[in-house]
Amino acid sequence: MTAHTFRTASEEETIELGRELSRSILPPRGLVLLTGNLGAGKTTLVKGIAEGRGAAAPEEVSSPTFTLIHEYGDPPRVYHVDLYRLEAARQAASLGLDELIDLDALVLIEWGERFPELWPPDRVEIEIRREGEDQRVIEVRSR
Repeated sequence: MTAHTFRTASEEETIELGRELSRSILPPRGLVLLTGNLGAGKTTLVKGIAEGRGAAAPEEVSSPTFTLIHEYGDPPRVYHVDLYRLEAARQAASLGLDELIDLDALVLIEWGERFPELWPPDRVEIEIRREGEDQRVIEVRSR
């Protein structure tokens, strides 16, 4: 497993890190699990990743908390999934996430740690932790 640790001190720095990760560390397609407490900055990081992929501008990216899945790009190059509101793995599985993961796109899943049995071993995990008001520690692990 490969691990990288980054620190950001503002929302813009977190978006910029997402842009950089999309170009350097993240695979062209596949699964990325985003973990961290509420308000840690998962969606903020996705804004930069989507922009880095040329799929959406940061202001077009929002949390899919209620819709569960957002698609960015035409054709979609980034899928942004939020599993926070789901209570059981069967609910998440019913979304067709296994089919999404097989597409030629990057699939970013917030709260994926809640259902570890659903994910293939070949994935990237990004953990975001707050340190103080604006500081973030972002650890990227590739399996």
